[in-house]
Amino acid sequence: MRAHEAGALHADISKQGPAWLRTPEDVNALMPALWPRSVTRGADGAVAVAGLSVRDIAAEFGTPVYVLDEADLRSRCRDFRAAFPTEDIFYAGKAFLCRAVVRMIAEEGLHLDVCTGGELATALSAGMPPERIGFHGNNKSVSELSRALDAGVGRIIVDSFTEIDRLTALARERGVRPRVLVRVTVGVEAHTHEFIATAHEDQKFGFSLAGGAAANAAFKILDEGVLELRGLHSHIGSQIFDASGFEVSARRVLALQAQIRDARGVELPELDLGGGFGIAYTSQDDPATPQDLAKRLRKIVDSECAAENLAVPHLSIEPGRAIVGPAVFTLYEVGTVKELDGIRTFVSVDGGMSDNIRTALYDASYSATLASRASTAQPLLARVVGKHCESGDIVVKDEFLPADVQAGDLVAVPGTGAYCRSMASNYNHVPRPPVVAVRDGQARLIVRRETEEDLLALDVG
Repeated sequence: MRAHEAGALHADISKQGPAWLRTPEDVNALMPALWPRSVTRGADGAVAVAGLSVRDIAAEFGTPVYVLDEADLRSRCRDFRAAFPTEDIFYAGKAFLCRAVVRMIAEEGLHLDVCTGGELATALSAGMPPERIGFHGNNKSVSELSRALDAGVGRIIVDSFTEIDRLTALARERGVRPRVLVRVTVGVEAHTHEFIATAHEDQKFGFSLAGGAAANAAFKILDEGVLELRGLHSHIGSQIFDASGFEVSARRVLALQAQIRDARGVELPELDLGGGFGIAYTSQDDPATPQDLAKRLRKIVDSECAAENLAVPHLSIEPGRAIVGPAVFTLYEVGTVKELDGIRTFVSVDGGMSDNIRTALYDASYSATLASRASTAQPLLARVVGKHCESGDIVVKDEFLPADVQAGDLVAVPGTGAYCRSMASNYNHVPRPPVVAVRDGQARLIVRRETEEDLLALDVG
């Protein structure tokens, strides 16, 4: 049992009592850590976002539904923009991407990272200037690279020798000189889940630093002279709280910069340190602010450049989760409550692993709260589960909810903006939920709910 994760809105129950037993003012003081910044509880005990009650959202759009606080997302973009005023900030679109979000981050002055043709198509259709797009991916196809070149994408992060050859041939055909960065596998394993650690040697991304492949990739690009090598790129994982991994990564990448300078007489002008900055999913998480990250990363780069006698390159970073993750919560309706004596109580909601696979896939931890009403009931340790035919269909592993939680109640799970909708599936032929953006008391649909007709339309057999 993870008792430290419990407490609606992660109150310290032993000292303060569960959140639904306290006044709205007390509860509202707890909201900012895990929830969009406009989230409050009204006098009736219902959660509201940007002045709109979740009961009204559920009545209009149904459940489950992803609720995005637009002002919160924009404010997080501005926080990063203020902390990194001279650096390039690439929003990592894989966290969550739709045309409305593309427009929001573009209007806030951010760049955009995509990693597939579908993400690129979404970005271009939403009007993102192609010169502000970066293209990632370990297996970009000829058609994807062709589209990127034809659109004028600002930079391509090359990931293999095959891709270098493929891109070089396409660039020659078109008479263009695309800007590229070499993705370097630096051998740093961030303090994260095995499946989302992306810089240790035994994984599919990038060119090995230790084995010499990264240097050889840079030399190949420089010697052939078709692609414009702008710099190096590293990414050490996701949901990272400890800056020490970035320090080791920067030291190793900048040592490679110096090696390239010494071998070819070229100082590469750019350095991308990736993203993976963590957010708070539970009260145990203590993420750094953008200002703290900026201070630490600049100190690391300045120190290492001085040690290698390098000019400080133009930096870029790639926050995704840190921008969209806290700006969204998922709203569910309770369907059944099943009490197993001496074991636990299962609170089943109308979504599950098809709209949030992260608990099952990464053993991720989430919080939850009774969102539709107040309650004076005592706390009940519950497991919030989904409706799918799978024993691992868990949304929140352990959480205190009021003992009178019942069918028809609304339960909200914060921190679901990153990867939940992006990794959503149609498991058990369940249509994927909509995304609703809320601002100034008004809600608008930005991604509609799938229907059974949508599912059947693809079934041509």
